[in-house]
Amino acid sequence: MGENLLEIRDLSVEYHTDDDVVYAVNNISLAVKKGETIGLVGETGAGKTTIAKSILRILPYPQAKLVSGEILLDGENLLNLTEKEMRKIRGNRVAMIFQDPMTALNPIETVGYQIAESISLHNKVSRLEAKYRACEMLEMVGIQMERYSEYPHQFSGGMKQRVVIAMALACNPVLLLADEPTTALDVTIQAQVLDMMQSLKEKLDTSVIMITHDLGIVSDFCESVAVVYAGEIVERGTAEQIFDFPSHPYTLGLFGSLPRLGTTEKRLKPIKGLMPDPTNLPAGCRFCERCPDAVEECEQTQPQNIEIAPGHIVKCVKAMREK
Repeated sequence: MGENLLEIRDLSVEYHTDDDVVYAVNNISLAVKKGETIGLVGETGAGKTTIAKSILRILPYPQAKLVSGEILLDGENLLNLTEKEMRKIRGNRVAMIFQDPMTALNPIETVGYQIAESISLHNKVSRLEAKYRACEMLEMVGIQMERYSEYPHQFSGGMKQRVVIAMALACNPVLLLADEPTTALDVTIQAQVLDMMQSLKEKLDTSVIMITHDLGIVSDFCESVAVVYAGEIVERGTAEQIFDFPSHPYTLGLFGSLPRLGTTEKRLKPIKGLMPDPTNLPAGCRFCERCPDAVEECEQTQPQNIEIAPGHIVKCVKAMREK
């Protein structure tokens, strides 16, 4: 394993319905180093949240089926653990910040109790000690400990998100899965939450997988980036490599659709079309129908991962030919 905290190898996940099979994640491999923040970027439906839920093994049952792959945390395959063993890892060594804080919080329990409950479950401490540590976590995320006994509906959206972050970090996890933690927040609160997460990450030396479709967040918060499209990672590398030398046509399309200051262009360049139907994926490149550089080979050939620079991987037929 070396310095890698997490290794995902050839992970494939399907969702089975009465009529179809949804191929949500297809042979994804990913590594996260200790203390690293990696951004998973892609449009809605690309499979980012499914990857995170696979790590915690909280995929919906029985619809979701983990077809193949390994998920290694410090060399231990999480997919081989029993449910009882996984409960010791969830919220303790691996925690998740969910996208909607209102659905992540229990409306009939106080926010302080919900943080203290996680501490009590994973640590041999008294109820009073758990409450004291919960108050410390509230203070750490910028909420006065006097609000320990208040309920979620008494907090604003930004404050609820801070509570969810406090819950996730209460047991000092080694890996934090942040599923679009700032999507529902306005720009000012978003910046405050990101600054707070960054300081807590450095204080606790936590590795982070940041799931987002906001490239601005990625540039500020992440050291490395994986671009996800139709259940596959089509490009990955350091943040500098992805932002300075984007190589996959989809990555180029994402940057082309962003407004930029100081340019003479009057119109943005959106990516034409839609993602392929996940129940009927094309035989060749998943991005072929939307790609401006597509050739006949792209329709038939499944592209392989090509290393165009040390640590910079691209999954593209064009990159294969140039290599």
